[in-house]
Amino acid sequence: MLQESKVAYRPLRLALLAGAALAAIAPAHAQEAPAAATAQNNDEIVVTARFREESLTDVPIAITALDGDALAARNLNTLQDIAQTVPTLDFRSGSSNKDRSTFIRGIGTITTSPGVEPSVATVIDGVVLARPGQSTLDLLDIERVEVLRGPQGTLFGKNASAGVINIVSKAPAAALGFNAQLGYYEGDEYRVRLGASGPLGDDWGFAVTGLIGGYKGNVRNVTTGDWVNGYDRQGVRAKLVYEPAQNLKFTLAGDYVFTYENVPTGVFAATSRVAYPTGAVTTNPGLAAVLAGSGIVAGPNNTEVAPSFDADVRDKNFGASFTAEIGLGEHTLTSITGYRGWKNRQHQDWDSTGTLTAAIARGEDLGTVDSDQFSQELRLTSPKGKLIDYVVGVYYFKTIARERYQRDVTRLVAGAQVSDQGVANYRTDLTNYSVFGEANVNFTPEFRAILGGRLIHDDLEYRHARVATTATGVAGIRPNYASSGKTDRTDYSLRAGLQYDISDRLNLYATYSRGYKGPAYNVFFNMQAFDVDPLAPETSNSYEAGLKGATADGAVSFSLAAYVTKFSGFQANFQDTYLGTLVTRLINAGDVSSRGVEGDLTVRPIPGLKLTSAIAYNDAHIDRFLCPASAGGACANVDGQPLPFAPKWKIHVDAAYRVPLTETLGLDLQTDFSAKGETQYAITQTPDTVQPTYGIWNASIGLVSDTDKGWEIRAVVKNIANKHYSPFIAYGAVAGVSRFVPRDNDRYFGVNANLNF
Repeated sequence: MLQESKVAYRPLRLALLAGAALAAIAPAHAQEAPAAATAQNNDEIVVTARFREESLTDVPIAITALDGDALAARNLNTLQDIAQTVPTLDFRSGSSNKDRSTFIRGIGTITTSPGVEPSVATVIDGVVLARPGQSTLDLLDIERVEVLRGPQGTLFGKNASAGVINIVSKAPAAALGFNAQLGYYEGDEYRVRLGASGPLGDDWGFAVTGLIGGYKGNVRNVTTGDWVNGYDRQGVRAKLVYEPAQNLKFTLAGDYVFTYENVPTGVFAATSRVAYPTGAVTTNPGLAAVLAGSGIVAGPNNTEVAPSFDADVRDKNFGASFTAEIGLGEHTLTSITGYRGWKNRQHQDWDSTGTLTAAIARGEDLGTVDSDQFSQELRLTSPKGKLIDYVVGVYYFKTIARERYQRDVTRLVAGAQVSDQGVANYRTDLTNYSVFGEANVNFTPEFRAILGGRLIHDDLEYRHARVATTATGVAGIRPNYASSGKTDRTDYSLRAGLQYDISDRLNLYATYSRGYKGPAYNVFFNMQAFDVDPLAPETSNSYEAGLKGATADGAVSFSLAAYVTKFSGFQANFQDTYLGTLVTRLINAGDVSSRGVEGDLTVRPIPGLKLTSAIAYNDAHIDRFLCPASAGGACANVDGQPLPFAPKWKIHVDAAYRVPLTETLGLDLQTDFSAKGETQYAITQTPDTVQPTYGIWNASIGLVSDTDKGWEIRAVVKNIANKHYSPFIAYGAVAGVSRFVPRDNDRYFGVNANLNF
């Protein structure tokens, strides 16, 4: 199927590559500011974290803003890519989009159940995404990414108890222009993006961008002889804006991204397992023999697999929104109507081995996800400068997720093959209604209070039915089971604080926030009787104090934040076993907390030189773990231990220097270094699922035209020190310990071209 996919899109790829090549040699006629120009641009960064344009320095929220063009120039095109550059952001990899999720300050939701929402909300042009897997789409053509840390439920919705990733796409340009971006990297990875933007008459503007990209992968399947861990991707984003008057603006936006991936689950880091807290080692001679027979040596940098077939995941992520901004005197009425669709198809090797033995069964998984959501937001924004300025609104959200999961398991019993099958069909329906508002009470021009809240009502229901050919159950398949349920909840989010402007460019703030994530159901393939009760909501109480400032000329800017957040009813995955195989289930795990200090600093000491640094110290740990009754008390004491995907510290430093060559030509030198402390990936605290401390060093050099209509060509090297690491380590479904292999597991080189005309 992979070959079929590649052949089907080859003519389109060749045409786009040829077009980009012609554009590269054609004379440049028009251009927006090149991405690397930020190295010498002292303009203030403007964000929309509170639904109005504000200087990043003035917003009383811990926030990181990332420029879309700068990200693209460095081959950072997904949230997984940019997580390495933002110390407070982490990302959980997985074999399919539906297995991935984001974490802020060590808090996130790990589950494949459609009956739960993420703790970190992802928002695209004002539309909140329902499921964590939807946020893994290609960023394509964006203006900026804003990472808001801490509970943000008052304005961005209930599934923002840990933070928000706010993605803002590019608006139409003031003058007609065309853009071509071409990238090619070691390992046959390529990326071609073509766009056009500009006015259509006096009142209309448009922007449209198309993308194709691919990568053969950096893991070898020794059974099939194929390279895997790669992708093929095609996408388009378009925006149409109509402004008939100064106080009227209507925006129609849409996007579609198709991704094919063949990420393997069985890149074995070890064939044995180490128990917590005893440290006892359980060996698996059967798995060791199977891998040895294929010539594979399990280890922390293993990049070979031997499943029966290549994994195949096909993902369609798409949506549309209509935004109306209407001036009502000094106020602005904003309406955002949004639809998002998500279709995911996965075909995976359950056991991750290609040899059937008496010790290891052979399994094949086929799964489908069909998710649709509709949302409507209506809000009123007051002018600034009055005694009270505010944003108030109402919100409606409806999402329906339908899933089908099939598992075929073949066992070797007394020398004969015995096959069993299980098929589960399940569905969840979530409806959310809320009213919200946030206001500044300006006691003086320098001193203000912040007060906001959201009243929330959730209706959640599910249906589940599994049909199995086994009456007693086999490894990986439980017997027939069917259930349904519904629950509802009314609750709230809250935000209150004080902000004082010490000077025009320096402000101090302190806030209290109550975060809320609604009830959930643990709906999944092997669901059983003790999974039918709804999970209680996840709530948090967060205290934060921050200081932000910048010099008048923008040569120095900084932010510093300290916080303490305590979560109750934490919704987390728990692992138990069934007939010797792992089963993960969503539970209310108890109480956890996150506390730490974050800092960002940008310095422009001389023209053309920009130095940035960000550091986070975060102690996210389990305060009180509640062992589920279904485990029969077989839980290790993990109180006081770190949360998964929550390193104690992360840093990122970046330096960019523009060397003028002529009046219109510059040489852009850039280097960055990211490092993170030891990271535990499992809430069970198993010693063999820990990634040791590591650091990644990257660099690039670019030739840039500084004219209004110009171009940029940049050479990039990733992971200069050739440091190997894993963004996720987990126990295999049947045996051993598996690692996921990142794109930059090894050093690689590439070239980007950005052409505007």
